[in-house]
Amino acid sequence: MLTMTLREAGGPLVPERRPDPVPGPGQVRLNITACGVCRTDLHVVDGDLPPRRPTITPGHEIVGVVDAIGPGVVGRRIGERLGAAWLAWTCGDCRYCREGRENLCDRARFHGWTCDGGYADRIVADARYCFALPATLSDAECAPLLCAGLIGFRAWRMACAGRTVETLGLYGFGAAAHLLAQLAIWRGQQVHAFVRPGDEAAAALARELGCVWAGVSGQAPPVPLDAAIIFAPVGALVPEALAAVRKGGAVICAGIHMSDIPAMPYERLWGERTLASVANLTRQDGLDYFPMAEQAGVRPHVTLYPLERANEALDDLRKGRFAGAAVLVNAGPP
Repeated sequence: MLTMTLREAGGPLVPERRPDPVPGPGQVRLNITACGVCRTDLHVVDGDLPPRRPTITPGHEIVGVVDAIGPGVVGRRIGERLGAAWLAWTCGDCRYCREGRENLCDRARFHGWTCDGGYADRIVADARYCFALPATLSDAECAPLLCAGLIGFRAWRMACAGRTVETLGLYGFGAAAHLLAQLAIWRGQQVHAFVRPGDEAAAALARELGCVWAGVSGQAPPVPLDAAIIFAPVGALVPEALAAVRKGGAVICAGIHMSDIPAMPYERLWGERTLASVANLTRQDGLDYFPMAEQAGVRPHVTLYPLERANEALDDLRKGRFAGAAVLVNAGPP
């Protein structure tokens, strides 16, 4: 099998040939056809997230076809298309798991960070943590839904919990925001998109998808926001978003990594505004999200790269050279 492996944080991914993995008890092997390129992958490669292994194969928006099944797996079949996401395994015994908050499990494993991910042509994954995918979307279109879509969905539900959200701000209009915007607009919300300076492609995509306003981060939106979600890993956006949100509103930080949040006057938070983070995802998020995304007609805007060009895809993500989501595509091993 071919993998694109990170041998040292900050270095390039290196192509490697390895023996095909063999699924163990409870696992399936996926012949990978597509894997999304997520900003979390960039945090792993750049060393923003502390390394958990000497070497790692990134990637956690994995779409593939089952070509081998390990002992004890039920409900899966050879030839079935499945998705594997960031959450690879949880203990099932800790307080968080028992409370239905497996996303907070201290012993959790994550594809592309603590165990090898999808920048490869094959992977073994715990069958219990794999998802059936919308039949109306291609493999490349399904891939971004497995993290960008899921994390945006979890952040959106948190932002809307206990309040009426008619005006929603999305800071950092990349893979997650362009998927969530479609869902929020379908639900009747007015979406305001905030893009980095000079990123007219992202602003144009936001308008094309139906956002009522697209402007540069740092600008005040034309109306007060009921809630805002920050996807960009920029701590300075937190005070800005709080200033844009009306009393009783919410600001949700959706990334796994963010630069330091600067000091700000308490007045920015006062007025029963809520500031919270989203961490990882649960399997239930996927079970809830995929049918809703399909019903809403969510369709990713994707830029495709061959697996061997993973370094180029990551650099293009780092420098904002595409709008929407990047996906590595792979014909799979013979």
